[in-house]
Amino acid sequence: MKLLRDLLYKVSIERVQGDTGLAIDAVSFDSRKCGRHHLFVAVSGTQVNGHHFIATALEKGAIALLVEEWQEGLPAHIAQIQVKSTAKALGIVAANFYNNPSESMQVVAVTGTNGKTTFASLMHALAMAMDRKAGLLSTVVNKIGHQAVEATHTTPDPLQIQSLMRKMADEGCRYVFMEASSHGIVQERIAGIRLKGAVFTNLSRDHLDYHGSMEAYIQAKKKLFDELPSAAFALTNSDDRHGRTMVLGTKAKVKTYALKTPADFNGRILESDFGGMLLRFNDDEFWTTLIGTFNAYNLLAIYAAAEMLQLGDRQQLLSAMSLLKPVAGRFQYVKGGAQLTGIVDYAHTPDALENVCATIKDVIQKGQRLLIVVGCGGDRDKGKRPEMARIAARYANKCVFTSDNPRSEDPEAILDDMESGLDLAQRSQVLRITDRREAIKTACHLAQAGDVILIAGKGHETYQEIKGVKHPFDDLQVLRETLDKLST
Repeated sequence: MKLLRDLLYKVSIERVQGDTGLAIDAVSFDSRKCGRHHLFVAVSGTQVNGHHFIATALEKGAIALLVEEWQEGLPAHIAQIQVKSTAKALGIVAANFYNNPSESMQVVAVTGTNGKTTFASLMHALAMAMDRKAGLLSTVVNKIGHQAVEATHTTPDPLQIQSLMRKMADEGCRYVFMEASSHGIVQERIAGIRLKGAVFTNLSRDHLDYHGSMEAYIQAKKKLFDELPSAAFALTNSDDRHGRTMVLGTKAKVKTYALKTPADFNGRILESDFGGMLLRFNDDEFWTTLIGTFNAYNLLAIYAAAEMLQLGDRQQLLSAMSLLKPVAGRFQYVKGGAQLTGIVDYAHTPDALENVCATIKDVIQKGQRLLIVVGCGGDRDKGKRPEMARIAARYANKCVFTSDNPRSEDPEAILDDMESGLDLAQRSQVLRITDRREAIKTACHLAQAGDVILIAGKGHETYQEIKGVKHPFDDLQVLRETLDKLST
């Protein structure tokens, strides 16, 4: 229970009606979850306007309202507070309700088109390996120390975030590493969190179905750095052409990392094969079982962030980094019968697919072929479909186009969009197999000794969404089962 006035601490208020000394038992932004003595926050979302459900919230027992649109004719016992942005206010209120847990921990948020999950997950694993208890908020899983908590969104809603952070703080976590999606940033899901630092990985085309333009997408990412306090650090990839843009005007202390250009933290790949990479970061060398230029960037960002957080001495840091394992669905590879190598990766954007394909081409030997199974999600940016198809056709000796998560769309129409980006010669090396299981099996059967099979797009996901229904499906499991059968 909290007093309403205490929940409103640091909220920018435009108008108040009623008693702010009311005792509030809970905060809700979903009218269906409202109860007696609740504060209902009417968030104007992209699909639903919470102001339309105020009557329902009051019927269920809400005694206070946080609104953008002033409500006339309310009962006298109902408190009403008007703000410019209820989405932002919700984050601050949620933090106050859970006693501002981020203030007792060092919270680092990571944003970018690719690499968010890898950075956050490996940063958490590194901290734990160095006996620094940490929390994790990621696409794949949330963690309180070693305890896993199921993840439902890249960035949970503010109440979920603050509740998890309260548990993290109570369990003795000193650090929290979290993904910050462009959706989560513009929807103010990070409001109310005191950040120790923010990290930018890279930026390429994605989520234009939501943001509408690349400029809006860039500004969504930049917002994270614009709002950092002066006591925080802003770590940016200066090799990415948007890296400097991200930190323009930030009050935080700016640090850079790069593999190609001068930076505060410089890296270089000295050796690379399917067994791993030998890396040099500034003056330090170490071996990692992770492979690929994209992972070199991820590890360099982790190295830099760990230094700024002062996680431990450098030798302890390098020893722990050398033991880091790939994140689920991120360049996970398995060996199979007939000397085949299968790789599952979450690459679902043109840039991510390009990076993974380039990495494979860099390490495969003469005579080895690359077969790619790839699709594109439904109800998402259609413009990237022909781009991804062209990338796959350029790198692969044989492509199988298949379903990803078609959602409400016709899978065949999605494949048509992909094929529209290919010329006649490229189309001749492409098979269309709508059933994803059959597509994976076919690619494995087409492979010859020594070949590499890339299954791209879904990574860690264990379902396929078709017409609103999530059907169990695991790329890695199907790949392993198929390769096992080929070896018998």
